[in-house]
Formats: sequence, structure tokens, C-alpha cells
Amino acid sequence: MTPQHLALMIGVNFVWALTLVSAKIGVSEMPPFLFTGLRFLLVAVVLLPFLKFHKGRMWTIFAIAMTAGGIQFGIFFTGLRIAEDVSAVALASQLGVPFATLLSIVFLNEEVRWRRWLGILLAFVGVMVISFDPRVLSYWDGFLLGIVGAFVGATSSIFMRRLKDVGVYDLQSWIAMFSWPFLLGMSLLFEGNPVEPIRSASLAVWGALVFAAFCSSLIAHAGMYFLLQRYEVTIVSPLTLLTPIFTVAMGVAFLGDVLTARMLVGGLITLVGVAIVTMRQPEYVVAEK
Repeated sequence: MTPQHLALMIGVNFVWALTLVSAKIGVSEMPPFLFTGLRFLLVAVVLLPFLKFHKGRMWTIFAIAMTAGGIQFGIFFTGLRIAEDVSAVALASQLGVPFATLLSIVFLNEEVRWRRWLGILLAFVGVMVISFDPRVLSYWDGFLLGIVGAFVGATSSIFMRRLKDVGVYDLQSWIAMFSWPFLLGMSLLFEGNPVEPIRSASLAVWGALVFAAFCSSLIAHAGMYFLLQRYEVTIVSPLTLLTPIFTVAMGVAFLGDVLTARMLVGGLITLVGVAIVTMRQPEYVVAEK
């Protein structure tokens, strides 16, 4: 990878990490379904010119939109709101890679050799180590929602591998278009009247919302797909492990996250396991942050 493209890859990871940290700030003030629904509404408006109807493939696109968008983000951001530390939830989200691998075995009949099985085992062992940390146990429900969100996001990879000839922004426009009504509907159902949270939202919340919508969804993902078109997946994918590393560092620096020895050891085991799975995986779908 050229130095310029490596710098781009580092920038993509930095933006994704900053998105998680800023989202934690956003959902701490604004209900998570409302925050996420408004994010996708902004993306849908901007990407409206890319929206194209794909005859015979709309059910697959809808399934991707729900699993990679509305349902996944609704669950994950709710966990982010509940959890005291963004670092633990960010590490839990890395289970998306082994989950996707296991699903590909079941539904796509892919073969997994012993190295990837070892990576899957290490990833889950690492998360188990984190989950029994006394600090994480104090917000176990948020941590668990992070894991559930990772699983839901991983299911989108099964549908994505069956979808052909749909552009990046075209697919993102449909993800946003299907997601925002679902999320805002869930907000009305479970979070109540949205007027007051919107009216009282601080500039920090609106800044986090705009950053997530434009910098993460539109810029970082475009950069990622730009690199995937030029380099092998096994070169690009392991570098995405910089995202949880950056997230942990930012969580400690800006949000006051507390990292215990157990969380550090568990996080390291998880990342090693994910790295093994990723480097041995012939195809890899990058889930949106």
C-alpha cells in the first residue's frame, strides 16, 4: 500500500472511531432511536439523487437496510447510551467479524480451516474476559446490546454477498431511506414525543449528528471502498482493527473511560482473534460505523 493510501486508511479508521465517541455524546443527551433516525434522515436527503429502483432485488436491499442500518444501529446505539464506557462496546462490536464467518458457514457453505476457527475462539474468549470485569458487569445490558448489534450487522453480510451491480452510494441511499422511518417510528413508540429532545439538544449533539451522517457515512465509507477497489481484501481488512484501538484511546482521553487490566487483556485477545479471522477470510463485508 502506498504511503498516501495508508494515510487514507488511517484517516478512515480515525473518522469511524471519532464517530463512535461523538455518538456516545449524542445519545447521552438525545434518545438513541431518535438520534440514529435523524442521522439516517440526513443521509437519505443528501443521497436522494443516487436512489434507483432495482427490480427483483428490493427485498434483498430491504433486508440489508434493516440489518446493516435500522435494526443494528438502533440496538447498538441503545447499548452505547446505557454503557458507561464506549471502549467496551467498541470492542464488543468486533464480534461482527467472527459472527459473519459463522453465518457464512451455515448459509453460504464456506469452508473454515483451523486457523480461522482459532481466531473465532480467541475473539469470543476475549469478549468473555471483558464481560466478567466488575466494571463492565455494572452495565452488562449495554455491553450485551453491543454484542447483539454486532450479530445483527453480521447478518447483512449474507444478503450483501447475494447482491450484485448496486453502487456504494446507491445502496447507502436505500439503507438510509428504509432506516429512518423505522427508527423514528421506534422512537415515537418507545421514547415518547421527540419535540422536547430536539428542542433542547445542545450544539455538541447536533455536531455529533452531522459528523456521523456526513463524515462517517459519506466520506469514510467512500474512502474504504476506494481502497477495496485497489487492494486485496486481506491487505485492507486487518487495518480496520485500528478503529477499536483509536476508539479506546479517544474514550479514555475525551470521555473518561476507565480501562481495567481485565478489559485490556480481553480486548487484546479479541483483536488478535479478529485479526486472524480477517486475514484468513477471502471475502469481508465492512459494516458501517
